[in-house]
Amino acid sequence: MKLNEIQDNAGATRNRKRVGRGIGSGTGKTSGSGQKGQKSRSGVSLLGFEGGQMPLYRRLPKRGFNNPFSKQYAEVNVGKLQQAIDAGKLDAKEAITGKALLESGLARKSRDGVRLLGKGELSAKLDIKVASASKGAIAAVEKAGGSVTLPEAKPKPEGKGKRRDKLSAERKAARAALQDA
Repeated sequence: MKLNEIQDNAGATRNRKRVGRGIGSGTGKTSGSGQKGQKSRSGVSLLGFEGGQMPLYRRLPKRGFNNPFSKQYAEVNVGKLQQAIDAGKLDAKEAITGKALLESGLARKSRDGVRLLGKGELSAKLDIKVASASKGAIAAVEKAGGSVTLPEAKPKPEGKGKRRDKLSAERKAARAALQDA
């Protein structure tokens, strides 16, 4: 087989139907849309229309909530860290970062970083740098003599989205000043 001989199987591709190309084509004049009415016009969306019956998407209840600010971490337990160190996949003397955990195969698909969880036992003294960690995991690492470094939290902007609270505080201060006078 040569590159210039590669082709689709017979009948695998078909030419698109060219409508509005004369009376002899079978799809001339009205182009298969029939005479008049809503469905013969352009820009029609009848998806989900059930002839006046309450549509399915309105009969079903709304459920759940998708938090746009949620983080998706790759989770790694403390016990798995100890197993990886015992197996020689990780070096206990070097700082353990999210990148090192991904390369060793302990963490999968780091979307927003790696989160350390406290399941299992840890005996090695480790210096861990991850995006997030549970309180139990931090306690387990510190109990073994190690440390967990988390990224510094971003400070929230002053007054952003808090205009009503700011105004009410100013009004309270003004009322207090009037009462004192």
